[in-house]
Amino acid sequence: MQTQPKASAFLPTTRKEMEARGWEQADIILFSADAYVDHPSFGAAVIGRLLEAEGWRVCIVPQPDWHGDFRDFKKLGRPRLFFAVAPGCMDSMVNKYTANRRLRSEDAYSPDGRHDMRPEYPTIVYSQILKQIFPDTPVVLGGIEASLRRVSHFDYWQNRLRPSILCDSGADLLIYGMGELPITDLCRQLDEKLLHGMDERHVDVKNFHQLLHRYPIKQTVALTSEANIPGGWHDNDIRLHSYEECLRNPRLQAENFKHVEEESNRLQPQRMIQRTADRYVVVQPPYPPLTTEQIDRSFDLPYTRLPHPKYKGKHIPAYEMIKHSVNIHRGCFGGCSFCTISAHQGKFIMSRSKESILREVEQITHMPDFKGYLSDLGGPSANMYHMEGRDKSLCQRCKRPSCIHPTVCKNLNTDHRPLLDIYRAVDALPGIKKSFIGSGVRYDLLLHRSKDENINRAAELYTRELITRHVSGRLKVAPEHTSDRVLNLMRKPSFQQFHDFKRIFDRINRECGLQQQIIPYFISSHPGCTAEDMAELAAETKQLDFRLEQVQDFTPTPMTVSTEAWHSGVHPYTMDPVYSAKTPEEKLRQRMFFFWYKPEERANICAALRQLKREDLIGRLYPQQSRTHKEKAQQPNKKSSRASQQRKTKPKRF
Repeated sequence: MQTQPKASAFLPTTRKEMEARGWEQADIILFSADAYVDHPSFGAAVIGRLLEAEGWRVCIVPQPDWHGDFRDFKKLGRPRLFFAVAPGCMDSMVNKYTANRRLRSEDAYSPDGRHDMRPEYPTIVYSQILKQIFPDTPVVLGGIEASLRRVSHFDYWQNRLRPSILCDSGADLLIYGMGELPITDLCRQLDEKLLHGMDERHVDVKNFHQLLHRYPIKQTVALTSEANIPGGWHDNDIRLHSYEECLRNPRLQAENFKHVEEESNRLQPQRMIQRTADRYVVVQPPYPPLTTEQIDRSFDLPYTRLPHPKYKGKHIPAYEMIKHSVNIHRGCFGGCSFCTISAHQGKFIMSRSKESILREVEQITHMPDFKGYLSDLGGPSANMYHMEGRDKSLCQRCKRPSCIHPTVCKNLNTDHRPLLDIYRAVDALPGIKKSFIGSGVRYDLLLHRSKDENINRAAELYTRELITRHVSGRLKVAPEHTSDRVLNLMRKPSFQQFHDFKRIFDRINRECGLQQQIIPYFISSHPGCTAEDMAELAAETKQLDFRLEQVQDFTPTPMTVSTEAWHSGVHPYTMDPVYSAKTPEEKLRQRMFFFWYKPEERANICAALRQLKREDLIGRLYPQQSRTHKEKAQQPNKKSSRASQQRKTKPKRF
């Protein structure tokens, strides 16, 4: 068992822990909807440790009780600068409900997986409570739940369009994306420009807003009157359709989304402003991507890498899954239509240095429960490390949401050699028996043919080394569908590329005497997908000898192309109509085709295929049943034949 550090090694969570440090008052009090795990994969820990390293006194209140007398919200008093609300590493509604809006049985970010430790929309609930108790203290929002709701957005669970989460929460500022730079800039501004030389012991809301009006912070969102828009209207401001206009016409919401996605993925983005009633949501452009030095600093902070001692004897599923893994980069340039990574982290890859990665791996080797096997050495996508544009001036002008769809950008450097160097350096460390790649691999990057033959050879070498040295028996990839029409809407490559990669995977396994599986992920009910598409998916994956396990029904989440198409009925970029399966019956009808191999689904699937006039697919899915059916149809009816003979021989009566 691992020796548990004392509570003093963590950021304070109680008044007693504050007093042990000699603090009467914290500078920032952070309320988190996740259990407190002091690890670089948990956002609240990252922000807390970063602010601590900058010299501010930070406390964390994990999973406060939002019922009763709100004592958890009062116990640490009022902070000197502001309250911060971090709703968790995962969107609370995705965390709490399935695609069919059924309550999940486990919350992976809570002790013992308890599903009653966080409210729905903790960003709103926590903020409203804090404003009720401390109305004059600023509340700052962050994390993925707030980030993806920074402007008007469709809420699948309430089935309605909602305004910026600032309107519902009553908070004073929202930080979107990965928040290291904006939150340190905010704290510095408050200390240097507001509290410097003042006798007051804390910031109040009025002074907070006055400061932001004069010195707006990048990568933040504020709700203000037209008269208080910082600097007034600019010629290059992007004026989004108002929330009320989008309520009346969902196509306008789709038009808004195109601007939001493009500005999230540009190196020279513009400010966006959306009117909501008589106020204005002002979205300041984001910071440039973190440099290697900046991202290293974030990962090199003095984390204990453990849950807080208050959870002694309890199991936190998310921590158990990632405790022996290492994240080597941020960002993803895939731009998948259903994914929120680029909306939150951006498309530009921010890579850690080799030295920083090796330092973290070495820390893991000293953990008493580590047996020599890293569970993952990856990122949002496994194989994008150090990939970027060759000519940065072209990237400066680019606003493509994806660097690899519909084709791989000619300016993109797809060299896998830096990643191979990381793998080999990690595997050479004492205490490492094997490093597995648990993150999803982009096989389209492996199959891409560059003009540089050295890069092509590196991709082939990476593929072989990945399959022979870094697969724990099962390699995860995400083709998502078999229909090229649906895949194009998803911004995913043709399914033919999956066939090509699987042939390579099988060949390398045969050559090396390995018995490994490729585990593909698929999605049903994605916008543009029909029941017939799913029937063809079932037949094609059966032909590949798959009995699918890793499948999901499409869940509309805020700020994705797919969600806007699902809500508005049109594609945000083309404004062409897009069909979506919306009723539970339509969605279940698509989902059942994943499970063609289950006896209880056979009758329903055959009936659906006859209704679709695709009896040919019955023969592909159930060849034995199809042959039996044909044989019966061709055989004469013996009973009918006997009756006919009797009629012929029976004498007539007059």
